[in-house]
Amino acid sequence: MTLTALPESPSELRSMMRQGDLVQTTSGMAPGRVQANLAILPRDLAFDFLLFCQRNPRPCPLLEVVESGEVEPRDFAPGADLRSDAPLYRVYEHGELTAEVTDLGEFWRDDLVSFLLGCSFSFETALIKAGMEMRHMTCDTMYPCNIPFPAVHGAPVHIGDPSAIGISDIYAPDFGEPVEFKDGEVPVFWACGVTPQAVAMSAKPPLMITHAPGHMFITDKMDEDLAVI
Repeated sequence: MTLTALPESPSELRSMMRQGDLVQTTSGMAPGRVQANLAILPRDLAFDFLLFCQRNPRPCPLLEVVESGEVEPRDFAPGADLRSDAPLYRVYEHGELTAEVTDLGEFWRDDLVSFLLGCSFSFETALIKAGMEMRHMTCDTMYPCNIPFPAVHGAPVHIGDPSAIGISDIYAPDFGEPVEFKDGEVPVFWACGVTPQAVAMSAKPPLMITHAPGHMFITDKMDEDLAVI
């Protein structure tokens, strides 16, 4: 479904997702609204993950914690249900991706704790308003920019040569699709909210649930609520 055909209201978009009518990446949806990465873990692992987020605020900027037994993020999206209101989820068991679903009903347990983490999609609107085109949205010109949104990954972690940060082939990403580069363009790298999925594959917890890459949870908060002026 094209972005122009979609409602801009976060609650309406979440309702469509809950009904299974909207299963696509959320880049460009609900302009000006905060989008969030999602990580869900059993209660006995929740403190360890919270500590991981506090020690790694660039890739895992913590927005809200929803306690075990609860499914509503009361601060960022009152009335929402984290089990069904993102377009697509991934289920990891002992480090292996075992399911990709649009509803977590069959996997939900009362001991699960949910974490909403800041997402770079939240500052796309600011970049576009500043006259910058997003290559992954328009396949056109791309510019580096340091607009300060510390709660959604902050400034770029690297600008320039991908090999300097351990990327051997920029056209073979671990998540998502490769982006075209044109003559004279320079790649810009931000920390990313799929880091928890890398954690799931490395630490191998018995159960960890995340959003599918690019399929974010859309909140009611405005982008400027997280901006540093």
